[in-house]
Amino acid sequence: MSGNGRQRTILVAGGGISGISAAIEASEAGCQVVLVEKEPYLGGRVVQMHQYFPKLCPPTCGLEINFRRLRTSPRIRCLTLAEVETIGGGPGHYQVTIRRRPRMVNRKCTACGACVEACPVERPDAFNYGMGTTRAIYLPHPMAFPLQYVIDTDACPGAECGKCVAACPYQAIDLEMQSETIQLEVQAVIWATGWEPYDASKIEGLGFGTYPNVITNVMMERLASSNGPTAGKIQRPSDGQPIQSVAFVQCAGSRDENYLKHCSGVCCMASLKQARYVREQYPDAEISIFYIDIRTPGRLEDFYSEIQKDGKVQLIKGKVAKISEDGGDLVVEAEDTLSGERVTRKVNLVVLATGIVPQGAEVRFETGGGLARDEHGFLTEEQGLSGMLPVGCAKRPSEVAGCVRDATGAALKALHICAGSGCE
Repeated sequence: MSGNGRQRTILVAGGGISGISAAIEASEAGCQVVLVEKEPYLGGRVVQMHQYFPKLCPPTCGLEINFRRLRTSPRIRCLTLAEVETIGGGPGHYQVTIRRRPRMVNRKCTACGACVEACPVERPDAFNYGMGTTRAIYLPHPMAFPLQYVIDTDACPGAECGKCVAACPYQAIDLEMQSETIQLEVQAVIWATGWEPYDASKIEGLGFGTYPNVITNVMMERLASSNGPTAGKIQRPSDGQPIQSVAFVQCAGSRDENYLKHCSGVCCMASLKQARYVREQYPDAEISIFYIDIRTPGRLEDFYSEIQKDGKVQLIKGKVAKISEDGGDLVVEAEDTLSGERVTRKVNLVVLATGIVPQGAEVRFETGGGLARDEHGFLTEEQGLSGMLPVGCAKRPSEVAGCVRDATGAALKALHICAGSGCE
């Protein structure tokens, strides 16, 4: 609290690893924090991963500790299903309007699952990138924070059905719950709005959306995850058969004037990591990695070196020109730029290493203008208004560790802005 008795607050927009880290650091240094996330759970893209690199440990390693810190902090207010709508006022005294969608499930929920058993409606499972379904009332994933069910209002028929209401023994389901508007004053805003995978269906010739056995790197993470659509079994989506051969296609749409001009920085490491996933389940599988350049900076070079020792992993320097289907299998065509020869590989599965696209932050500034972005759509370091602080993949492509470091720096900057008013 400041010397004049007014509480100082930092708003964090985005509840992925960057936003969570920034919120915790700022709160533990003494400021009030409001953490806003548009999804019904915190954790962002990280919680959808199977393992981090280079240690190959699961996301639960870091997220479990951070969720505990969020739960026990008296200074952090978490708002899920919420987005920043407008920002008015001026530096140090921003008036923020937040719109929060109804969860339709209140805090009495114990996540017992009785509602799911009663629900007759299915919906595509966005958490698993459409590779499966959930009921209209669902728990986003087993480690969800908050651990509450949520109703997809686009899929649920509401009171016309009401079976979940009757099934719930705790009166936790409220089909009359309404959206709410929250207004508050903050001194700084940390923009941790994160990223989304590039839409691979836009890339000509690679077959995503046409051939079921062409998937993306984020889908591969879910296939390998024990809480994914196949309980961790990597298999062909078309028929559920095991994998004998797989091709990883690097820079799928990235570093390309027609799609994404920028390099996403982490895709090479992601594919090398996913090659390990395949090898663990299929010791004899043939793995081909088609690349323009392999980029594994610093300590990550050791991880790359280990993959190179695998005699059944073939690294082919060449951009894939075409993917076609042959009896359920896939034919990958490219030119090996080192030998100058055309290369063709017939494989069971193709994994496209699609790039990182910054998430939009659809906020209206009452003073006019908006958040400054670079040519690729990422938020820039220099914003038109003081106290607007981009962080993590909202600012540039980055691996998890880099996002955490960046979040700490953003929290320090936000605290510095509050410091003149005596934030404690």
